[in-house]
Amino acid sequence: MLKVDQIDVYYGNIQALKGVSLDVHQGEIVTLIGANGAGKSTLLKTLSGLLKPKQGVIQYMGESISGKPAQEIVNAGISHVPEGRRVFANMSVEENLELGAFARKDSRGIREDLHMVYELFPRLLERRKQLSGTLSGGEQQMLAMGRALMARPKLLLMDEPSMGLAPLLVKTIFQIIEEINRNGTTILLVEQNANMALSIANRAYVIETGSVVISGTAEELQASEQVKMAYLGGH
Repeated sequence: MLKVDQIDVYYGNIQALKGVSLDVHQGEIVTLIGANGAGKSTLLKTLSGLLKPKQGVIQYMGESISGKPAQEIVNAGISHVPEGRRVFANMSVEENLELGAFARKDSRGIREDLHMVYELFPRLLERRKQLSGTLSGGEQQMLAMGRALMARPKLLLMDEPSMGLAPLLVKTIFQIIEEINRNGTTILLVEQNANMALSIANRAYVIETGSVVISGTAEELQASEQVKMAYLGGH
């Protein structure tokens, strides 16, 4: 579904990604793990068209999307749940969700998807008229996920969904990620909580200083001494 081949990405003169290659197959949950500043968010921003690779190719559904504008990438079926949630604070929950569907014209389908989001996140239904800026961190994370789903994506890019959330909420968010995947959406997940991410992923990539250093099935990475020492709090 997604093939990233040897991409280099720069911020000015600083190289953030060096020859990164990875694949995501339809129906999978693939997770990227690595320390802060390793390049994980940069990779997601590049996939969603917010940054442009200097080198290399990104293919989605067999076609190159390298350097395409972000709105075209959303229209092609890729949605991005950014780090830090980024909800529109002075708009209601429902207005935020409707904005997620701004590129769609099928009003009946939009209504169905709104219903589906409220079923996934009953808390948002209770709060639908409330200003998004007044929601808790966990509720804002649910809203950011719901808003991305309103574009009816085939591929969902998620950046640190558990960041700053209480452990009980983290569990809930991960259960919902699994449910979204079971409903047919492929997921590429960036997550600091490596244990949690590997527990739901099919495959994983470890990124260190802008390069992929290890890849394999989630089980292989959970069993790897190197990964245990660095990311799973193992000894």
